[in-house]
Formats: sequence, structure tokens, C-alpha cells
Amino acid sequence: MRRKPPDFYRADTLKSDDSVGLLFRRVLASLIQEVDRRLAQHDLTHAQWVPLYKLFRGECGTSAELARDMQVDPAAVTRALDRLEAKGLIERGRSATDRRVVQLELTAEGRRVAPLVPAALAEVFNAHLAGFSETEWATLIELLQRMLSNGEALRAAALESQEAKP
Repeated sequence: MRRKPPDFYRADTLKSDDSVGLLFRRVLASLIQEVDRRLAQHDLTHAQWVPLYKLFRGECGTSAELARDMQVDPAAVTRALDRLEAKGLIERGRSATDRRVVQLELTAEGRRVAPLVPAALAEVFNAHLAGFSETEWATLIELLQRMLSNGEALRAAALESQEAKP
């Protein structure tokens, strides 16, 4: 059962300073810029450290999985992987069970560099949460997860509506 949405925002009073979307975007940009700054000494950009992190954590093993997980164009992922491969951080290999699938693995150098990413993320996240209590942090996570769940419900309802059309 979907809940009735509140009317916190109204077209006649909407201000960009109060926009959840704009605030999310600004916070995300600040996070990315700071992580990029910290990882620049290791010659890693956002487009590179995200796949490196995902491979390190075992969250993705192919470029298609990375593209889906990161919600980016597969060609962009391929370009980032090309750079990581040229830097000697990853290698590609054909799957033993399906030759069409290219598996991604960290090289020895990749396994050395990859742990720098979660360390930088933790530092940057904590710096952005300065002044928050642990309770406020937990509440923030819960609220963001709830918003994400609401967004997923909207997407599912839109898909159902499209599929129901003759």
C-alpha cells in the first residue's frame, strides 16, 4: 500500500535552496570532489576509483555489472576500465563458462591501491558528518533509505502502468 505523499513542496513556493534534489546534488558533488582530491596523488579520478572500489569489495565482476550498479553508460565504464588497465590496476579475462563475458580482476598493484579508496571515503564521509551525533547519522541513513524506497516504488508503479496499457 502506497502512502499519500505529503505536500512539503508546492509549485508556488518552491525555492532551490530548499530543494532536496539540489541539496543531494551539492552534497554528492562535494563528496566526490574531496575524494578525488585525496586520491589524485594516486592518479585516480571518480570515474576510476568507483569501479576500483566495486571490484575490491567484490560487488561487481564485469563491466556490465559495473554499468548497471553505477547507473552509467556501458561505454563510460569501458573507458574507465581501459584507463585502469593501462595503469596496471585491473586485468580482463574471458569467463571459463561463457566466452562472451569478460571478467575483471584486480592486479597485484590494484590490490595494493584499492584499499586506499574506502579509507578516503571514510575520511571524507566523516568530515562531511562533523557535528552530527551518532543518532542523527543513523536517522539520516534511515531517512535516505526510506526516500530511496519511495523512489523505487514510484518506478515500479510507472512500469506497472506502462505494462497495463494495451
